[in-house]
Amino acid sequence: MKLSFHGAARTVTGSKHLITLKDGRSILLDCGMFQGMGKETDPLNRDFGFDPLSVNYMILSHAHIDHSGLIPRLVKGGYTGPIFATPATKDLAGVLLEDSAGIQESDLKFVNKRRAAEGLPYLEALYTEEDAKRAMEQFVVVDYNVWHRIADGIEFCYTDAGHIIGSASVHLRIKENGQTLRLTFSGDVGRYRDIILRSPATFDQADYIIIESTYGNSLHDEHNATPDTLLHWIEETCIRKKGKLLIPAFSVGRTQEILYALNQLWLERRLPEGVAYFLDSPLSLEATQIVKQYPQYFNARIQRVLEVDDDPFGFPGLRTIKSVEESKLLNQRREPCVIISASGMAEAGRIKHHISNNIENSRNTILLTGYCEPNSLGGRLKKKPGEVTIFGQLHEVNAEVAEMRSMSAHGDYDDLCQYLACQDPRLVKKLFLVHGEYVVQTDFKQRLLRKGFRDVVIPEMHEAAVLNTE
Repeated sequence: MKLSFHGAARTVTGSKHLITLKDGRSILLDCGMFQGMGKETDPLNRDFGFDPLSVNYMILSHAHIDHSGLIPRLVKGGYTGPIFATPATKDLAGVLLEDSAGIQESDLKFVNKRRAAEGLPYLEALYTEEDAKRAMEQFVVVDYNVWHRIADGIEFCYTDAGHIIGSASVHLRIKENGQTLRLTFSGDVGRYRDIILRSPATFDQADYIIIESTYGNSLHDEHNATPDTLLHWIEETCIRKKGKLLIPAFSVGRTQEILYALNQLWLERRLPEGVAYFLDSPLSLEATQIVKQYPQYFNARIQRVLEVDDDPFGFPGLRTIKSVEESKLLNQRREPCVIISASGMAEAGRIKHHISNNIENSRNTILLTGYCEPNSLGGRLKKKPGEVTIFGQLHEVNAEVAEMRSMSAHGDYDDLCQYLACQDPRLVKKLFLVHGEYVVQTDFKQRLLRKGFRDVVIPEMHEAAVLNTE
């Protein structure tokens, strides 16, 4: 049996891991899109590193685009098998993939205009909205904690990963040569003190583990609660400086956390009056409605809040922006306000336009709320540059750039080690680190070796490893 890594290998996006059995059958774990990697992004997304026709089964860990974003391209390339997902993941993937197709078509208009001026051929979108809709027809829903037989000798089970609604770790039992191999793929591991979701679940002993390592060498800031930090930046930017607070936020997960924190401030009568609050993302609004449909995945604290507040993600004064025209009008607004908009890395979507229009005003603040690929706009802003290029135009960075380190859907190294605590490290033959920057992974590897794991590997892109059933 062979395991090959075709994404999220020494980088954080593009999750794709392919298991190939001796009889030629293959199982693809995730089919994610690369994001925020500069000029390398498009070529990486156009070449899987394997033939879609060679894949027999696909198991999706969760709906985030860096894990699901190339599914329509996989289907377009000839994949006809099932795409397994939890119920919430299927619902979220439906809206995220169509939105991704729409963003591609919109962005390509700008790119192809520039390419035409340079005498270069037009680029085609990776897939269209129709491709995304067709791909959804192949989804097969599987609940948590149920062993599902895929085919002879292959079964899998989902457990809650606590990362976003519907996120899961994948546990496989594969029979080969009369022996059963047990492999776990963590997906993205959430936090054990998440403000909304249940903690990651324990799981049975595995022979091989593929684990994410996004924050494998750092700890999240637990001393400053999210509502208090948000309140600080609202008061600093909107009350003291009379400016705009721009918050790039992933549509699934981060947006709901921010809305919940603002709602908490309102319930506690601490949310400043005289400030307008805008959710400028139709996708985020749709995703929030889906999240509300799965309250059984919320933790005990949210369950108690639901007893007194039937909408923990809404509060008086929150305005939702749907049309492009309404979004553009926000840039003409001179009054203090808070704008929450996608994408989280500020690499695409409406937030990129808001930053472009407001970054040169020193009254404003850009508040980053999650991981940003170093080459993305969010990643570049984290370095506090004097100037930054957006849409091909150079801007002075006069707005304050701030970061909320307490807010992340990814576990830090304590969370990741707690996730692995249910395992006897002596029985794990090999542990593969994916979904992380290489310098972070090397630190995390040393930590895991000290904890007793004997063989920790950091695979390169398209590298293959042999999995023994003996």
